[in-house]
Amino acid sequence: MSFSLDSCVPEPVCQDRTLKMDSTDGIVDVSKYLGDPSKADWVAQGTPLSHNGNVLLTMPANSVGTVLASTVYMWYGNVKARIKTGKDAGVVTAFILLSDVKDEIDFEWVGTELDIAQTNYYFQGIPDYTHSTNITGLSNTNDNWHEYEIRWTPDKIEWLVDGKVGRTQQKSSTWNATANQWDFPQTPARVQLSIWPGGSDKNAKGTIDWAGGPIDWESDDIKKDGYYYATVGEVSIECYKTDSAPGTNSGKSYTYNNVKATNDTVEDGNKDTVLKSLLGTGLDMDKDYPSSASASQSTQEVIPGLSGGGPGTNGQAAAGSDSGSSGSSATNAGSAPSAACTAGFQQVCGSEDGGSSNQGVRQERVLGASAFAALVAVAGMLWL
Repeated sequence: MSFSLDSCVPEPVCQDRTLKMDSTDGIVDVSKYLGDPSKADWVAQGTPLSHNGNVLLTMPANSVGTVLASTVYMWYGNVKARIKTGKDAGVVTAFILLSDVKDEIDFEWVGTELDIAQTNYYFQGIPDYTHSTNITGLSNTNDNWHEYEIRWTPDKIEWLVDGKVGRTQQKSSTWNATANQWDFPQTPARVQLSIWPGGSDKNAKGTIDWAGGPIDWESDDIKKDGYYYATVGEVSIECYKTDSAPGTNSGKSYTYNNVKATNDTVEDGNKDTVLKSLLGTGLDMDKDYPSSASASQSTQEVIPGLSGGGPGTNGQAAAGSDSGSSGSSATNAGSAPSAACTAGFQQVCGSEDGGSSNQGVRQERVLGASAFAALVAVAGMLWL
C-alpha cells in the first residue's frame, strides 16, 4: 500500500493515438515496461498474438487469459475499438477505462450472450451494483466486427456501438448526498482490453453464473486452436480538448495533490514517468537492482502484472497455469501471468517495506464488480 502521495509514480498524459493493431510491434511485456509511453503503445500480461492483420487476446486452457493496458492515460475523451468477442460459457471479453484510483467505465461481453454488450461504471471502486445496463440487439459479436466507443466528458458518459449511442449516463444524476461527492468516473484512466475466465472453478458461484456457466477447458475450440480468443482491430484514442482542468493534457504527467483523488485534485504537470527499474517508486525513480549479483534480482518479485481480478476490473481468475504454446501462424508478445499474483502494473505507488513483495506498485485486495458477479470478490486476487 502506498504510504504517501509522493510515492506514486506520475502517469503519462493523454496523447491522440490511432493504433492499427495489425501486429504486436507496439506491445511490450509487463516485465520490460518502465513507464515511457514513447517506447510502446500497450503493456501486456498473458499471450497476445498477431494473426491475419489483427491482434488476438488468447486464453489457453487453465490460464487467466490476456490483458493489454495503454501506456498513456485518458483524462476524459473518446476511445474506439473494433472487436470480435470471445465465445462460449465462462468466457468474458472486456474493453474498459480504468484509473489508478479505480474509477472505471466498462464494456463487457459474456460468451453465451453474443447479442448483448454489457455497460457499467464505478467511482473509486465502490461496489454499487445498480449501474449496469445492457445494449441489446447486436449481430453476433463473435462472428462480426463491431466498433465500440466510450465518449467521456466531465458531464456525461456515452457508450456507442457502430456509431449509435446505446446508453448515456449523466454526471448530474450521480450525486451522493451522504458522501457529499459525485460518484462519477473522473480521474485519468488507461484503456484496457482483455479476455478472462469468468467461469473458472476458482471463482465464486455468482461470478460463474454471471459469466454464463463453468468454462470448458476441453471444448472443441480449445482442442482446435489451443485457446479461447477475442480479436482486436484498430483502436483510436482521442484526448479531451480543453485549455483548463479538468481534462487537460498539456504537460508530461498526471499526479494527485490530495488523497480525495477526485478530478479537482489531479495536476497536469511535467514530472518524469520513467523508472530506472521496477524497484523504483515516486520517491526514488532511479532506484536500481542490487549490483552484487543477478541472483538477488531474480529472487525479488518486482514484475507487476496488469489489473486486479474480478468482473468489472478486467477480472482474471484467481489461479491458473502456464499459458501454453501458440500456433505457428501467430506471433507472440507478452508472457504468462503468475497464478499466485495476477496484480496490476499502474503508474502507482511503492511499498514501504523492503521485502519480497512487488515494489514500485501498490497492493490491495479488490472486489469483483459486474452486475451479478459483483456479489462476491474473486478469491485470491490482488490489485496494484
